[in-house]
Amino acid sequence: MTKIPKRQSEFVEGRGYGIEDWNDVSDNPEFSADDLKKAKPFAEAFPELAENIRRGRGRPRVDSPKQAVTLRLSPDTLAKFKAGGRDWRARMSEILDKANV
Repeated sequence: MTKIPKRQSEFVEGRGYGIEDWNDVSDNPEFSADDLKKAKPFAEAFPELAENIRRGRGRPRVDSPKQAVTLRLSPDTLAKFKAGGRDWRARMSEILDKANV
């Protein structure tokens, strides 16, 4: 449940804005019922911004994502792959792909 804050009628220090900001907006009129009827949904008023928000963060989704697996290998096999450098997992994947297993 969202708690609706009480309307502030006087400037209170320490809330992230200064007295100048408060004075700039303190004379804004209240929204009337007519104003609310004319209001547009956010996505309609700002379509590009809404699309950016919808798109989300992180890596883009791929059609066939790789799957995490647990694989038990002999220590010698693992040591050989790791000796080849930091990309040993990618090289192991390429070798398994080429083997058509």
